[in-house]
Amino acid sequence: MFIVRRSEHNPILQPNLEKTWESFAAFNMCPWYEGDHAHVLYRAMAESELIEGKRVPFSTIGYARDNGEGLIGRRQFIVPEYGWEKYGCEDPRITKFGDTYYIFYTALGIYPFSAEGIRVAVATTKDFKHIEQKNLVTPFNAKAMALFPEKIGGKYAVIFSAKTDMPPAKMCVALFDKIEDIWSPIYWEKWLKEIDKHEIKGVKRGDNEHIEVGAVPIKTPHGWLLVYSHIQRYNNSDKVFGVEALLLDLKNPLKVVGHTHGPMFVPEETYEEFGHVPNTIFPSGAFLDEGILRICYGAADTTGCVARVNFSDLLDSMQNGPEALERYENNPILSPLPKSVWENKAVFNPAAIRIGKTTHLLYRAMNNDNTSVIGYASTDNGLTVTGRQKKPAYVPRENFEKKLKPGNSGCEDPRLTKIDDKIYMLYTAYDGVDLPGVAVTSILEKDFVRRVWNWTKPTLISPPGQDDKDAALFPEKINGQYYVIHRTYHAICLDSLNSLDSDQPLLGATPIIGPRQGMWDSHKVGLSCPPIKTKAGWFMLYHGIDDAGVYRTGAVLLNLDNPFEVIGRTADYIFEPKKNYEKNGQVNQVVFPCGSVIDKGKLYVYYGGADSVVGVATAPFAEILKKMVL
Repeated sequence: MFIVRRSEHNPILQPNLEKTWESFAAFNMCPWYEGDHAHVLYRAMAESELIEGKRVPFSTIGYARDNGEGLIGRRQFIVPEYGWEKYGCEDPRITKFGDTYYIFYTALGIYPFSAEGIRVAVATTKDFKHIEQKNLVTPFNAKAMALFPEKIGGKYAVIFSAKTDMPPAKMCVALFDKIEDIWSPIYWEKWLKEIDKHEIKGVKRGDNEHIEVGAVPIKTPHGWLLVYSHIQRYNNSDKVFGVEALLLDLKNPLKVVGHTHGPMFVPEETYEEFGHVPNTIFPSGAFLDEGILRICYGAADTTGCVARVNFSDLLDSMQNGPEALERYENNPILSPLPKSVWENKAVFNPAAIRIGKTTHLLYRAMNNDNTSVIGYASTDNGLTVTGRQKKPAYVPRENFEKKLKPGNSGCEDPRLTKIDDKIYMLYTAYDGVDLPGVAVTSILEKDFVRRVWNWTKPTLISPPGQDDKDAALFPEKINGQYYVIHRTYHAICLDSLNSLDSDQPLLGATPIIGPRQGMWDSHKVGLSCPPIKTKAGWFMLYHGIDDAGVYRTGAVLLNLDNPFEVIGRTADYIFEPKKNYEKNGQVNQVVFPCGSVIDKGKLYVYYGGADSVVGVATAPFAEILKKMVL
C-alpha cells in the first residue's frame, strides 16, 4: 500500500520561448545529485529545424543546475555533430564513474524517423562544460540505455530497451570488461546473436504492451530499483502510459525479485493530458532522498515534472503484495438462511456502526424474488456475530423503491452515520425500472440500540435523472452544511445540503475522484464506507472496478476543512477477491465494503463477498493512516 504525490510545483521544467532550441518543449529530465546540488540534463525541442532541405521536429539536450530552489543556468549541451545523430539527440541518462559522467541518449540518424536510424549513443564529460568524446553505442535499433552506477560481478553493466521501434521491445542487460567495450561494434555483434539470453523476462503482462527503461537504476539493500515506462494497449489508439518499478537482484540484474502490481500513476493532470503528445507520462530519472523516492518524468512530451512516493511503503508492496487488510479466518460471518422468506438468496454489503461495546450491522438481504431488504446483526468482538434478527430492520416503503417489474428492486447497500442523537442511513433505492437513486432516512439512537425500528419517512436526494448510488453522510457538518458523498455514473462525487429533512435534491454531481485508465480502478469507482475523521484528514475507503469487472478496495484521504481536496489516494488496491466466497457468487470477483469501525486502534472493514455473503477484514488503523500521508 502506497500513495504517489505529484509536486505542487509541477511542471518543474517548461519550454523557454526566448530560446529557439527549447521553445517547443523541455521534458524527460535526468538528474545526478552531488551534495546540495544536481546536474540536470533534459530533452529540449525546437519548433523545427531545416536539415538538408527537410523540416524536422528537432531535439537537443539541455543542461541546468538544481540548487535546491529551482533549475538555473539553462543552456544547450549536447547537439548533433555526426551523421548518426544529425536529426536529433533525445532523452539523456547520466551515471558517474570515477571522475567521468557517462551520458547515454537516443541518437536519430534517419528522417523520416525509422527503426534503423534510432540508436543509442554516449557522450562523456568531467565538468558539464566540455564534452570529451561521443560514440555510437548500438549498431541496431535501441533506446533508453542507462549505466549501472557501480560494477556488477566486476563488470560494467548497462540496462536498455532493444528493438523499441521494432516491437516487441525487450528490456535487456549487457556486461563489459572494459568501459570502451560499451561502444564496440564487435561486442554488440556477438551480443545481438544471443539477445534472448540477455533479456529480463516476465516484465510485460500481455502481448499488446510495450516497456522502456526509465531512470538509471538505484542501488538499495534489497536490490536494484528500476523505474520504467509500461505502455498498455500499445498498438491501439487508446494506449495507456504508466510508470512502474522493478526490483532486480543485486548480483544478477536479469532476475526480478520484486515488482509493482500495475502502474504507480498514469496521466491525470491537465499538464499530462494536453501537450505535444497528449496523455503521456514517461519516467526519465529517479533518486532517493531521505526515504522518499522522487521520480522525474516528462508530461505530454512537453514539460518536466516530479512525483514522490515513500520508498519503504513502495518496497513493502513490491515484495509482499499490495493488500493491507487481513481477512478473518472464519469468514463469512453472515450467510443466507435457506428457510427465510426474505434472506434465503444472499446477504451482503453491510453497513456498520459501533455504539458502546457493540458493533451493529445493517446488511442487504435478497430473497428468491430478487427483492432487497435490510437485515440486522450485531457483534461484540467485531468478528463473531452474536445477534441476528429474524425480521428485516428496513423494507421498501415508497414508490421509488417498490418493484415495478420482475428483477432486482428494493433497498440496497446501506451506509450509517451518527450525528448528534440521530443515526442517518443512506441507501440505494431502486424500483427495477427507473434509474437507481440515493434515499435518506433516520432513527433516534435510543431506538436504534433497542432495535425499535422507528425510521423516518425516506426521501430521495439524488440529482434528478442521474444514475446515483453508493452514498454516505459525513459524521459532522462542515461549514454549516451536511456533506454527502455519492457515486454518479462512474465517478465519486461530493455535494452539500442545507437540510436532510426536505425533498431538496443534491445541488449537483461534483466529481472528486474518477477512474484511472489502465489501473485497478480503470472502469468505475464508488464509495465504500462513510468517511472517518482523523487529524490527518477524512479517511475513506472506496471500491474500484477494472475493465475485466473485478471489484477491489482502495483508500483516499480528504482535506478536513475542504473535503473536495484529495490529499492522498492509494496507487495500489488494498484488498481484492482471493477466497472462493469472494470470487464465486451472484456476481463473481467482488469485495464490496459498506461499513467500517475502529475499536481499540484496529480498523474493522465489513464487506460483501461476490454479492452473496458477508465478511470482515482488519488492519492496524495507525499503520494504514500513516501510509496515506506523504
